[in-house]
Amino acid sequence: MILPAIDLLGGQSVRLLQGNYNAVTVVDSDPIAQAKKIDKAGLHALHVVDLDGAKSGLAANLKTILSIRQNFTGFLEVGGGIRTLDQVEQYYNAGINRVILGSVALKNPTLVRQAVEKYGELIAVGIDGKDGKIATEGWLEQSNINFETLLSAMITIGVKHFIVTDVARDGMLQGPNIDLLAKLQQHFVTANIIASGGIAQMSDLVALNQAGIQDIIVGKALASGSISLTQLAELEE
Repeated sequence: MILPAIDLLGGQSVRLLQGNYNAVTVVDSDPIAQAKKIDKAGLHALHVVDLDGAKSGLAANLKTILSIRQNFTGFLEVGGGIRTLDQVEQYYNAGINRVILGSVALKNPTLVRQAVEKYGELIAVGIDGKDGKIATEGWLEQSNINFETLLSAMITIGVKHFIVTDVARDGMLQGPNIDLLAKLQQHFVTANIIASGGIAQMSDLVALNQAGIQDIIVGKALASGSISLTQLAELEE
């Protein structure tokens, strides 16, 4: 599954450089129109992040996300600042197909357990970091926990889907961290490791697939034009 990314900040679709909120590029001032283009291109999945929510813990771009849901016919996953069961319920009721829990997985694993018990595979966990360590709060804080430790704990709870982002690669168009992603997928064979960050060209998608990664999120490469929606749609056929 290929998932074009729409990152929302102040109601606009943007890209951050290595998760830096001070390095913002506007991709589309109308993210709903952007979602419609992705839908029309024949892509069947979409990854949406509420960047305001990732910092505040509030569903700051909820109205935009609900409108995207109404205008995108395929699979839609949403993350960014989702830290309560009520927020998960709200997205579930809105027809969101997968809800991504991020910082809360590290800080409140009990909530993740409760969410998985209630919603099953609707729940995914986003694991972001650099130099092998997890980053939290919209990448603003660095922890001392490594990828493997958090993955293992979440799998024990019952989580199956993990969006793994090497923050150092994100937005840099220098290629994904295939070594890290492949190592995690090989070690945690029951998990679905979803690649995020660093995708620069079509060959990256092929390399990830050959490394055993089935689901891939594409952001900056689409915004920069190094990969087109048409190319992604053809790859999915």
